[in-house]
Amino acid sequence: MKISYNWLKQFINIDWDAEKTGELLTDLGLEVEGIESYQSVKGGLEGVVIGQVLNCEKHPNADKLKITKVDLGSGEPVQIVCGAPNVAAGQKVPVATIGTKLYNDKGEEWVIKKGKIRGEESHGMICAEDELGLGKSHDGIMVLSTDITVGTKAADIFDIENDFVFEIGLTPNRADAMSHWGTARDLKAGLLQKDINLELITPSVSNFRVENRLNKIDIEVKNNEMAPRYCGVTISDIKVGESPAWLQHRLKAIGITPKNNVVDVTNYVLHELGQPLHAFDSHYIEGNKIEVKTVDAGTKFTTLDEVERELHQDDLMICDAVKPLCIAGVFGGINSGVTERTTSIFLESAYFDPISIRKTAKRHGLNTDASFRFERGIDPNITEYALKRAALLIQELAGGNISSEIMDLYPKKIEDFQVILSFENATKLIGEEIPQDTIKGILTSLDIKINSVTEAGIGLTIPAYRNDVQREVDVIEEILRVYGYNTIGFTQKLNASISNIDKFSDYNVQNTISNQLVGQGFHEMLANSLTSPDYIALSEQLKNENNVEMLNPLSNDLAVMRQSMLFSGLEAVSYNSNRKRSDLKLFEFGKTYHNYEDKRIENKHLSIIVSGSRSKETWISNPQTSDFFYLKGIVFSVLERLGLTRLKTSPIKNDVFAEGLSLSIGKAHLVDFGILKKSVLKHFSISQEVLYADFNWDTILEYAKHNKLKYKDIPKFPEVRRDFALLLDDSIKFEEIHTIAKQTEKQILKDVNLFDVYQGKNLPKGKKSYAVSFILQDDNKTLTDKQIDKIMSKLQYNFENKLGAELR
Repeated sequence: MKISYNWLKQFINIDWDAEKTGELLTDLGLEVEGIESYQSVKGGLEGVVIGQVLNCEKHPNADKLKITKVDLGSGEPVQIVCGAPNVAAGQKVPVATIGTKLYNDKGEEWVIKKGKIRGEESHGMICAEDELGLGKSHDGIMVLSTDITVGTKAADIFDIENDFVFEIGLTPNRADAMSHWGTARDLKAGLLQKDINLELITPSVSNFRVENRLNKIDIEVKNNEMAPRYCGVTISDIKVGESPAWLQHRLKAIGITPKNNVVDVTNYVLHELGQPLHAFDSHYIEGNKIEVKTVDAGTKFTTLDEVERELHQDDLMICDAVKPLCIAGVFGGINSGVTERTTSIFLESAYFDPISIRKTAKRHGLNTDASFRFERGIDPNITEYALKRAALLIQELAGGNISSEIMDLYPKKIEDFQVILSFENATKLIGEEIPQDTIKGILTSLDIKINSVTEAGIGLTIPAYRNDVQREVDVIEEILRVYGYNTIGFTQKLNASISNIDKFSDYNVQNTISNQLVGQGFHEMLANSLTSPDYIALSEQLKNENNVEMLNPLSNDLAVMRQSMLFSGLEAVSYNSNRKRSDLKLFEFGKTYHNYEDKRIENKHLSIIVSGSRSKETWISNPQTSDFFYLKGIVFSVLERLGLTRLKTSPIKNDVFAEGLSLSIGKAHLVDFGILKKSVLKHFSISQEVLYADFNWDTILEYAKHNKLKYKDIPKFPEVRRDFALLLDDSIKFEEIHTIAKQTEKQILKDVNLFDVYQGKNLPKGKKSYAVSFILQDDNKTLTDKQIDKIMSKLQYNFENKLGAELR
C-alpha cells in the first residue's frame, strides 16, 4: 500500500521528516518497507531558468533553425540554436542550461550539453512544455509572462509537487488502515504516546445539498447478506474533463494514472477514506432502476478490460432492470463507465460481504483496489459519509447538481463489538504492567469506547470497522503496539516450559536427521508445493489423472500440487548452477499430493540432492566430486541413525534414474537413490551430473518407532585386521562377499570393507580383483593367532566354494 506524505498531512499537521514518521508507523505495526521521493515533474526543473530572447536571426545553414541570443540574468547572454517556429525577440522563455537533466515521456534521462548545430554553437535549449514534463504540447516553445524576472528558477514559477511516498507492507487484518485517513488515525494515536497531541482533520460534508429530484433512480437489494448496506445518489449536468493538477499529483504519487475528473474523484476518495465507490453513466441504466442481485450461472458479461467473462451463480452483480452493469465490489462493465460524453451519473457507495467479494475476485482472477478493500472488510458506517464527500468533490470539479435524495438501504445495522479487558491478563500477556490511565488513553485514541471501569478491568465497545479486534487478546495487542514494543523492558530471567514429547514424533526425528545432514555439509531448502503440470511428462510413473489441480492458479507453472519432490529440487539446482554455484548438497522435508478416484493422499518425503564437488578445494587437497558411493553413504547414514539396518537392496525401477538402488524392509519400500538421467536434467538446462535420493518418510518414521536403540560397552580387547585379495568373476558384487562373511562368523567378525578394486592388465578376461579387509574382535578376551587363522580359513573356503574365488 502506498501512502503520500503530503496527502497524510491533510489529515494530521505533522512537521516531522519522512524518515522519522516512517519509523513511528513501523512501530505502530504499519511496516514501512521503503520511502520513495516523488516529483510531479521528474528532476524538479533543476537547472531550468527563465531567460529573455534578446534577438532572433535565421540560421545561415538551415531554413528551419534560428540563432538566438538569450539573457539568463547571470552575465553575458548565451547563444542558443532553436528550431521552434514561434521563437521571437523579446520573449520570456524557460531555458535548460548546460548540464541540466531532462526526461522524455518514458522517464529516460538526457543531458543538455554544449554543442554545434549545423556549424553554429548552442549553449542550452529553449524548451517546449512537453520537454520539461509540464504538458503534452510540442507545437512550439513556452512563452511566459513578461512580468517574470530574468534568471528566476523555473521551479519557483511552476506548480511542482515534491512528496515522499511510504510503501507500507500492510498485514491482511489491518483493513482499517487501508487509506490515508486510517493511517493518519493510527499516527495520531502513536504521537499521543510521545505527548504530541495533534488534531485529526476530517473532511467536511456539511455543504451537501439536494438541488432537485429530477433524476431519481430506484434501488432494490435482493441479497442483503451479500450487500448489507447500499447507498446511491445521482448527479446531473456534469462536465467530464481533466482533473486539476492537485488531484492528479495525489493520484500519480501513489501510482494511479488519472483518467477524468469523475473517475479520479472515486479513486481519490477510495484512497482517502478507504471506501470504494463506483460511478455509472445513468444514461445506460435502463428502467431507471438499480438491482443488487445474483444472476444465472453462465451469464456472459464484458468488463472494463474488454474481457468477456462467464458469471457464477454466486457472483453479486449490480444490474439495471434489464442487464448486469458491474461485478459488485470488483470490476465495472464496459458499457456503463464514465466517458467524456457522460452528463449524469449514478454514484454508488456500499458495504459488501468480504467472503463473497473474495470468492468472486478469485473466480475471475481479478484483483482491484476495490476488491482488495472489500474482501478484507471496510467500515460499514462510513458508506454515506464517503458518498457525500465524493459527490461534493465531483460538483467542485465537474459541476452539476445533486439530482436525487441519497438512497441508503441498511436493513440490519452491523453492530460494534463488546469486549471485557482484564488488567491482570494484560499484564501477564505484555510482560509488564502498564499504568491504567495509559491503557485508557491508548484505547480512547483508537476510537475504542470505554463503557465501564472497575479495579479488575474495563468494559469496551470496539467500532465495527475494527473487525480484527473482537477478543480480549486483540485489545491487548492494540495496547501494546501503540504503547510500543520497544518500550517493554527485558528481564534477566528466562522462563521455559518443558513439554513431554515422544522422541519418535515426526518433529523430533526430522530435527535429528536435519541436524545430522547439516553437520555433513548439507543445506536445507524449502520449495513450493505448487508446480507445473508439464513435469508429469518426464516420468511414466506420474499420471495426469493423479494431479491435484488448483481452482484458481496464479500461473500455469503453479497449476498443480507436486506428485514428486524431484522437479522442484531440480529447479533449485538449475537456479544455483546458473549463478555459478554448482557445488550443491541440498535436502528438503516436504509432501507429495495424489488424487485418486476415491480420495486424495498426502505423503511426506525427504529428498536429498547432491551435485558438483562434495568438498572445497584447499592447498592441501583437490576437490572430490560427488559420486554414487558418496550419496549411498549419506543414505545409509540416515537410515542407520534411525536404527534401520537390516535392509534389502534391489535394482531401481524408477525411470528418472539412469542407475541406482532401492532399499526396503520386507515389503515396505524405504528409499530410491542414484544418478538421474541426462534427459531429465536437460529439461532444466542442467549439464552436470546430479544424484538424488527420495525417502518415503512416513514409512521410515513408522519403522523407526518400533526400533529400540541398543547400547554396548566400548571393547576392552584389541581388534585385529586381516586382508584378502580375491580374484572373482565380473558379475559378483561386494554385497555377496559381505553376506557370506557375516554368515560364516557372526560373533567375532565385526566389519568387512572393500578398499581396492582392480581390473585390467595381468588379470584373466572377465575377472576382477577385490581387496577386502576383515576386522576381528572378541568382546571377552584377546584373540590368538590360532583363532584368527581358523576364521580366515573358513572365510577362504566359503568364498572359493560359493563364489568361485581365488586367493591371489
